[in-house]
This record gives sequence, structure tokens and C-alpha cells, in this order.
Amino acid sequence: MNEENQQPVIFETIATQDGHYIGTMTLNDPKALNALSVDMCKLMANQLTKWATDDNIVAILLKGSGDKAFCAGGNIRKLYDSMTDTPPQVPMQQPNPYGVEFFENEYSLYRQMHFYPKPIILWGNGIIMGGGMGLMAMCSHRIVTETTRFAMPEITIGLYPDATGSWFLARMPAKIGLFLGLTGANCNANDAIFSSLAEYAVASSEYDKVLDALKQANWQADNNLHDIASQALAKIHHTEHLADSHLMKHFNTIQALVNKGSVHDIDAALRDDNFTKVNGEADKWLAKAVETYRHGCPVSAALTVEMFKHASKLSLEQVLYMEMNASLHCVNYPDFREGVRALLIDKDKSPKWSKTLDECDARYIQSHLASAFPNSEHPFESWLGSDSLSAKLAKLAV
Repeated sequence: MNEENQQPVIFETIATQDGHYIGTMTLNDPKALNALSVDMCKLMANQLTKWATDDNIVAILLKGSGDKAFCAGGNIRKLYDSMTDTPPQVPMQQPNPYGVEFFENEYSLYRQMHFYPKPIILWGNGIIMGGGMGLMAMCSHRIVTETTRFAMPEITIGLYPDATGSWFLARMPAKIGLFLGLTGANCNANDAIFSSLAEYAVASSEYDKVLDALKQANWQADNNLHDIASQALAKIHHTEHLADSHLMKHFNTIQALVNKGSVHDIDAALRDDNFTKVNGEADKWLAKAVETYRHGCPVSAALTVEMFKHASKLSLEQVLYMEMNASLHCVNYPDFREGVRALLIDKDKSPKWSKTLDECDARYIQSHLASAFPNSEHPFESWLGSDSLSAKLAKLAV
């Protein structure tokens, strides 16, 4: 294997027919299902900065190495080690140093992608979870295939749907994002399109057709680059090979659930065995989602509901500011550490959660949203003011 293929992200350029270039970024850790690492985030951020001002580059294509996964989440082994090496602080005086590095690089990349001046096109083939979902949500054009499987299963590890999850789940229709965040439900390509996480679909064997469409597009036209990318991909979009949407099939059931009221009301409904029955028969997809919820972390459930309520009112930058606080508090509190241990380290799948849902009082859940930097400035402080990218974008619309 040559040195380039050992890099965590491979960068290439592909010539278009009119003399421009498509920049490609390939996450390159297929054995770990291309789990997102700090190094990956830094490399992509640096390359995106270079390509942003290169007039020869008209679009970016993001994909994963291998056929199994685009990106199956964050590479949290080193983060787990840092949690076990750092005793919990109550109250927290200083956040976990590696936790700060991990989340700051990841969340900064998402912000950069969200406001990027050129199209970022996702080849969303295979498994997409956690941090991979953050990358997916931040791309301007998302392509899915019959192999696409996505989920936000953080409740299984004592975290919450971070990686911009608070933001994109809150923007799905009729609160279905809350259901996905609570249950980690496994979804398909049609679910991605239905929930506004993807715009285009092709067969997994048609990657070359995607490349050809982008290469043959008229990038010389005096049009918006995003519109040109949309026109090219719309010509090859087709969905007849995709499985039916689970979310569409169960829309009324999910919509009724998430509008029950408090997290305790939703919890009671998810613990009622009748919830998983359709016309008197148990539904396998619903049953799996409910099983994941019931085995998941109660603190995660309460925090997911609380952050969902906040996120609908916030810009992406404000959400990432909030997620930075919440994630670092999760690193400090015991459940995230215990969840990773049970699922990924010891693999006994028997986590001992610190609290029941009844023990998750409002003060404890709210403490996750307090500043994680009590003695210094939050690294995303500048994202909240009148000079933030969100504020500047709003002023452009005036």
C-alpha cells in the first residue's frame, strides 16, 4: 500500500469537460467503517479552506472508502481513554482537554461545511451514523443508494444526538427527528429523502454515472454553482430500486408519540407493548426501535428531549455552541463513559446507567447546558454575535 492510501483522508481532483475540477475527499479508514477522527477533521478543514478560493474547483465530492460505510460515527476510543484517565468533577472546573480538541475540531468542520461557498456533494453509500450523519447534514447535495443505512444511536452509549443532530433532527417534519434521536431507529434511503437528509438517489453501482454527470455539467454557465450541481444530479436521480420508507409507513404512529407531552409521557408510550403493533401484529422495525430505547440511557433520553426543544429556535452556530457544552458535560458525567465501555470496550452490552428517568430532575439535565468553560471563554463565543456567519447571512437577505 502506498503512502497516499495510508492517509486518513485522500484528496484528488477530477477534470470536468469545460476545464474545471471537482475536488474529492475520501474518508480512508474502511476497517473502522471510516469513523471520524480529529486528524480527519483537521485535514478536511484545511483542504476545504484551500479549495474555497481556488476558482478552478467548482464543487466538492465527499465519500467513504470501501462499500460498507460512508462513516459509521466518531472514533471515540481515544476519547474514552481520556474519560477514564480524568476523574469526574462536580461541579466541573475545567473540561476534559482531549474532549475539547475532539469536539472543537469536529464541530468547527461542520460549521465550515454548512457555510461553504461551493457545493459539497455526498456519496452516502452504506452505513451512516453519528459523526457521519453530521457530515451528511452539512453537505449541500446528498446522494443515497439502496445500501444506505442511517441512524443516530447515541442513546445506546449515554450520549445524545450531537454532531449537529440537535439541529437537523429538529428540522425534520412533524417532530419525527425526536423519535429518531430517542430510539436510534435504523433508516433507509427513502427515509433520508422523506426526512430532508437527502435529495437524490441512484443505485450503488452508479457512482461512475454521478461522476459523469458532474464532469459533463456546464460549469461555465453564468449560474449559481449550487444550481448547476442540482441540475446535473436531478438528471440521474431515480428511486424505483429503493425500499419503502419506514418513517412514511409509521408516520401517524410516530407523530402521535412525539406529541404526547413530556419525556415521561413519551417514555410511558414506548414502554407500552401495544406501541409496536400494527393492525394487531408486532412490527419488526418499530420493535427494534423500542428495544433500543428501553435499553438506552435515561439521562440521554431526557437530554435529547430538552435539547430538541431548544434547537428548533437556534441557528446552526448556536446549536453547536450548545452541543459543545453538552458534549463536554457528558464526557465529565459517568454515563457516556459507561456506555462506551459496555458497547465498544468490554462489549458486554450491559451498561449500568447512573440514573433512572424519574431521577433525572430538571436541574441535573439543565446542568449539561451550562458553560463547560467556567474559567475561560467558550471557543465558539464569536459564533453568537453580530459578526457570526448566521448573522451575516441574515443581513444579506435584507
